[in-house]
Amino acid sequence: MSLSKGTIKVVLIQVRDQRHIAEHERDCFAERLGRDRVELHTLNVTENPNISISDVDPYAAVILGGAGAHTVTEDYDFTAPMTDLVLKLVDADRPIFGSCWGHQFIAKVLGGSVITDIAHEEVGTFNLWLSDAGQRDPLFEGLAKSFFGHMGHHDYVVRLPEQAIELAYSQRCRNQVFRLRDKLVYGTQFHAEMDAARLIERLGFYRESYVPDDDVFETLTSNPVPTPESDQLLRRFVDLIM
Repeated sequence: MSLSKGTIKVVLIQVRDQRHIAEHERDCFAERLGRDRVELHTLNVTENPNISISDVDPYAAVILGGAGAHTVTEDYDFTAPMTDLVLKLVDADRPIFGSCWGHQFIAKVLGGSVITDIAHEEVGTFNLWLSDAGQRDPLFEGLAKSFFGHMGHHDYVVRLPEQAIELAYSQRCRNQVFRLRDKLVYGTQFHAEMDAARLIERLGFYRESYVPDDDVFETLTSNPVPTPESDQLLRRFVDLIM
Protein backbone atom coordinates (compact mmCIF):
# COMPACT_ATOMS: atom_id res chain seq x y z
CA MET A 1 0.00 0.00 0.00
CA SER A 2 1.43 3.36 -0.99
CA LEU A 3 1.35 6.11 1.60
CA SER A 4 -0.65 9.22 0.89
CA LYS A 5 0.72 12.65 1.67
CA GLY A 6 0.57 13.31 5.40
CA THR A 7 0.47 9.62 6.32
CA ILE A 8 3.10 7.88 8.43
CA LYS A 9 4.02 4.29 9.24
CA VAL A 10 3.80 3.24 12.89
CA VAL A 11 4.53 -0.13 14.48
CA LEU A 12 2.63 -1.56 17.45
CA ILE A 13 4.69 -4.04 19.49
CA GLN A 14 2.26 -6.49 21.04
CA VAL A 15 2.54 -8.84 24.04
CA ARG A 16 -0.57 -10.86 23.29
CA ASP A 17 -0.61 -14.66 23.12
CA GLN A 18 -4.25 -14.91 22.01
CA ARG A 19 -4.86 -13.98 18.40
CA HIS A 20 -8.33 -12.52 18.83
CA ILE A 21 -7.11 -10.20 21.60
CA ALA A 22 -4.09 -9.16 19.53
CA GLU A 23 -6.44 -8.30 16.66
CA HIS A 24 -8.73 -6.38 19.00
CA GLU A 25 -5.81 -4.35 20.35
CA ARG A 26 -4.55 -3.61 16.84
CA ASP A 27 -7.99 -2.39 15.77
CA CYS A 28 -8.28 -0.19 18.87
CA PHE A 29 -4.98 1.52 18.15
CA ALA A 30 -5.78 1.91 14.45
CA GLU A 31 -9.05 3.66 15.30
CA ARG A 32 -7.56 6.08 17.81
CA LEU A 33 -4.44 6.84 15.76
CA GLY A 34 -6.58 7.59 12.73
CA ARG A 35 -6.66 5.19 9.79
CA ASP A 36 -6.56 8.21 7.48
CA ARG A 37 -3.17 9.27 8.86
CA VAL A 38 -1.39 6.16 10.09
CA GLU A 39 -0.45 2.92 8.41
CA LEU A 40 -0.26 0.63 11.43
CA HIS A 41 1.88 -2.51 11.48
CA THR A 42 2.29 -5.02 14.31
CA LEU A 43 5.07 -7.14 15.78
CA ASN A 44 4.09 -9.67 18.45
CA VAL A 45 6.92 -10.64 20.79
CA THR A 46 5.03 -13.62 22.20
CA GLU A 47 5.42 -15.15 18.71
CA ASN A 48 8.85 -13.73 17.82
CA PRO A 49 10.65 -12.69 21.02
CA ASN A 50 14.01 -11.77 19.48
CA ILE A 51 12.99 -8.31 18.37
CA SER A 52 15.75 -5.87 17.39
CA ILE A 53 16.20 -2.26 16.36
CA SER A 54 16.33 -3.28 12.69
CA ASP A 55 12.76 -4.58 12.95
CA VAL A 56 11.44 -1.11 13.77
CA ASP A 57 13.73 1.00 11.57
CA PRO A 58 11.10 1.54 8.83
CA TYR A 59 8.66 3.21 11.22
CA ALA A 60 8.21 6.81 12.30
CA ALA A 61 7.09 5.80 15.80
CA VAL A 62 6.92 2.75 18.03
CA ILE A 63 3.97 1.89 20.27
CA LEU A 64 4.27 -0.58 23.14
CA GLY A 65 0.86 -2.02 23.83
CA GLY A 66 -0.73 -3.80 26.76
CA ALA A 67 -0.22 -7.37 27.88
CA GLY A 68 -3.15 -8.77 29.84
CA ALA A 69 -1.63 -12.10 30.82
CA HIS A 70 1.96 -10.85 31.25
CA THR A 71 3.52 -8.68 33.91
CA VAL A 72 6.50 -6.33 33.86
CA THR A 73 7.53 -7.76 37.23
CA GLU A 74 8.52 -11.10 35.64
CA ASP A 75 11.00 -11.98 32.90
CA TYR A 76 10.06 -13.74 29.65
CA ASP A 77 11.92 -14.74 26.49
CA PHE A 78 11.23 -11.31 25.03
CA THR A 79 12.25 -9.26 28.09
CA ALA A 80 15.96 -8.88 27.30
CA PRO A 81 15.47 -8.11 23.57
CA MET A 82 12.71 -5.63 24.39
CA THR A 83 14.89 -3.96 27.01
CA ASP A 84 17.70 -3.54 24.52
CA LEU A 85 15.26 -2.20 21.93
CA VAL A 86 13.76 0.44 24.23
CA LEU A 87 17.19 1.64 25.36
CA LYS A 88 18.36 1.99 21.76
CA LEU A 89 15.17 3.78 20.71
CA VAL A 90 15.46 6.26 23.56
CA ASP A 91 19.14 6.85 22.84
CA ALA A 92 18.30 7.51 19.18
CA ASP A 93 15.51 9.97 20.08
CA ARG A 94 12.85 7.84 18.40
CA PRO A 95 9.20 8.59 19.28
CA ILE A 96 7.64 5.98 21.59
CA PHE A 97 4.20 5.67 23.15
CA GLY A 98 3.65 3.08 25.89
CA SER A 99 0.14 2.04 26.93
CA CYS A 100 -0.46 0.20 30.24
CA TRP A 101 2.13 -2.63 30.11
CA GLY A 102 4.15 -0.54 27.66
CA HIS A 103 4.06 2.41 30.06
CA GLN A 104 5.29 0.19 32.89
CA PHE A 105 7.97 -1.46 30.77
CA ILE A 106 9.50 1.82 29.60
CA ALA A 107 9.55 3.09 33.18
CA LYS A 108 11.25 -0.05 34.49
CA VAL A 109 13.83 -0.27 31.69
CA LEU A 110 14.92 3.31 32.35
CA GLY A 111 15.38 2.84 36.09
CA GLY A 112 11.91 3.24 37.55
CA SER A 113 10.11 0.72 39.78
CA VAL A 114 7.00 -1.33 39.03
CA ILE A 115 5.17 -3.54 41.53
CA THR A 116 2.06 -5.71 41.67
CA ASP A 117 -0.36 -4.32 44.23
CA ILE A 118 -4.03 -5.28 44.13
CA ALA A 119 -4.84 -2.47 46.57
CA HIS A 120 -3.91 0.01 43.84
CA GLU A 121 -5.39 -1.83 40.86
CA GLU A 122 -7.79 0.05 38.61
CA VAL A 123 -10.33 -1.74 36.42
CA GLY A 124 -12.91 0.38 34.66
CA THR A 125 -12.96 4.13 34.09
CA PHE A 126 -11.25 6.53 36.49
CA ASN A 127 -10.78 10.25 36.92
CA LEU A 128 -7.31 11.65 36.24
CA TRP A 129 -5.74 15.03 36.92
CA LEU A 130 -2.98 16.76 35.01
CA SER A 131 0.04 17.93 36.93
CA ASP A 132 1.35 21.45 36.32
CA ALA A 133 3.83 19.97 33.84
CA GLY A 134 1.00 18.06 32.18
CA GLN A 135 -1.01 21.21 31.64
CA ARG A 136 1.99 22.72 29.84
CA ASP A 137 2.81 19.64 27.76
CA PRO A 138 1.82 19.83 24.06
CA LEU A 139 0.14 16.40 24.22
CA PHE A 140 -2.46 17.79 26.65
CA GLU A 141 -2.49 21.44 25.62
CA GLY A 142 -5.99 22.87 25.69
CA LEU A 143 -7.57 19.84 27.38
CA ALA A 144 -9.38 19.93 30.70
CA LYS A 145 -7.21 19.59 33.80
CA SER A 146 -9.38 16.66 34.91
CA PHE A 147 -10.50 13.90 32.55
CA PHE A 148 -11.43 10.20 32.46
CA GLY A 149 -9.38 7.24 31.26
CA HIS A 150 -10.07 3.52 30.84
CA MET A 151 -7.99 1.21 33.04
CA GLY A 152 -7.19 -2.44 33.53
CA HIS A 153 -4.08 -3.11 35.61
CA HIS A 154 -2.78 -4.92 38.70
CA ASP A 155 0.77 -3.53 38.39
CA TYR A 156 1.72 0.11 38.61
CA VAL A 157 4.72 2.41 38.49
CA VAL A 158 5.68 3.36 42.03
CA ARG A 159 8.78 5.33 41.01
CA LEU A 160 9.50 7.07 37.72
CA PRO A 161 12.93 7.12 36.07
CA GLU A 162 15.00 10.19 36.91
CA GLN A 163 14.59 11.59 33.39
CA ALA A 164 10.79 11.24 33.45
CA ILE A 165 8.29 14.01 34.19
CA GLU A 166 4.93 13.15 35.77
CA LEU A 167 2.12 14.57 33.63
CA ALA A 168 -1.01 13.05 35.20
CA TYR A 169 -2.15 11.05 38.20
CA SER A 170 -5.27 9.41 39.65
CA GLN A 171 -6.49 9.19 43.22
CA ARG A 172 -5.53 5.53 43.58
CA CYS A 173 -2.42 5.40 41.42
CA ARG A 174 0.15 8.09 40.73
CA ASN A 175 2.36 8.18 37.65
CA GLN A 176 -0.57 7.75 35.26
CA VAL A 177 1.26 9.62 32.51
CA PHE A 178 4.91 10.49 32.09
CA ARG A 179 7.15 11.92 29.43
CA LEU A 180 10.90 11.65 29.14
CA ARG A 181 12.48 15.08 29.39
CA ASP A 182 13.21 16.60 25.95
CA LYS A 183 12.04 13.47 24.11
CA LEU A 184 8.84 12.30 22.40
CA VAL A 185 8.59 9.30 24.71
CA TYR A 186 5.29 9.01 26.58
CA GLY A 187 3.72 6.42 28.84
CA THR A 188 0.08 6.22 29.89
CA GLN A 189 -1.12 3.78 32.54
CA PHE A 190 -4.64 4.10 31.13
CA HIS A 191 -5.64 2.78 27.71
CA ALA A 192 -5.75 5.77 25.38
CA GLU A 193 -6.48 3.37 22.51
CA MET A 194 -9.90 2.33 23.83
CA ASP A 195 -13.17 4.22 23.87
CA ALA A 196 -16.04 3.09 26.12
CA ALA A 197 -17.36 0.47 23.69
CA ARG A 198 -13.90 -1.03 23.21
CA LEU A 199 -13.35 -1.15 26.99
CA ILE A 200 -16.49 -3.26 27.41
CA GLU A 201 -15.21 -5.68 24.78
CA ARG A 202 -11.79 -5.91 26.41
CA LEU A 203 -13.25 -6.49 29.88
CA GLY A 204 -15.19 -9.39 28.42
CA PHE A 205 -11.95 -11.00 27.20
CA TYR A 206 -10.32 -10.72 30.61
CA ARG A 207 -13.39 -11.11 32.80
CA GLU A 208 -12.04 -14.06 34.83
CA SER A 209 -8.77 -12.38 35.82
CA TYR A 210 -9.88 -8.73 36.03
CA VAL A 211 -13.63 -8.63 36.77
CA PRO A 212 -14.68 -12.01 38.26
CA ASP A 213 -17.56 -10.51 40.27
CA ASP A 214 -20.78 -10.63 38.22
CA ASP A 215 -22.28 -7.54 39.86
CA VAL A 216 -19.13 -5.48 39.27
CA PHE A 217 -18.95 -6.62 35.66
CA GLU A 218 -22.59 -5.68 35.12
CA THR A 219 -22.01 -2.23 36.63
CA LEU A 220 -18.93 -1.56 34.52
CA THR A 221 -20.47 -2.70 31.24
CA SER A 222 -23.99 -1.28 31.66
CA ASN A 223 -22.86 2.24 32.52
CA PRO A 224 -19.95 3.05 30.20
CA VAL A 225 -18.26 6.39 30.79
CA PRO A 226 -17.17 8.35 27.70
CA THR A 227 -13.56 9.55 27.57
CA PRO A 228 -13.46 12.32 24.95
CA GLU A 229 -10.14 13.79 26.19
CA SER A 230 -8.13 10.58 26.35
CA ASP A 231 -9.67 9.47 23.04
CA GLN A 232 -7.71 12.32 21.39
CA LEU A 233 -4.27 11.53 22.77
CA LEU A 234 -2.97 9.12 20.15
CA ARG A 235 -3.94 11.44 17.31
CA ARG A 236 -2.26 14.26 19.20
CA PHE A 237 0.84 12.10 19.53
CA VAL A 238 0.83 11.66 15.77
CA ASP A 239 0.57 15.44 15.39
CA LEU A 240 3.75 15.82 17.43
CA ILE A 241 5.80 13.53 15.20
CA MET A 242 4.51 14.54 11.77
